[in-house]
Amino acid sequence: MTNEYTRWRKSRHSEPNGSCVEVGRAADGTIGVRDTKERGSGPILEFTRPEWAAFLEFLRST
Repeated sequence: MTNEYTRWRKSRHSEPNGSCVEVGRAADGTIGVRDTKERGSGPILEFTRPEWAAFLEFLRST
């Protein structure tokens, strides 16, 4: 997948030293996750909406 993501936002659990994770959304609903240390030039981990929901459910259950 290669999507253009918009409305990037930082996790509330990010550290104040700049070690952050950001989440963005593509027009087709795909969710992108990136590391802010890469300044937008690094890889983006992509999730479909069902994958993202399952991922969040897993995190909440642990």
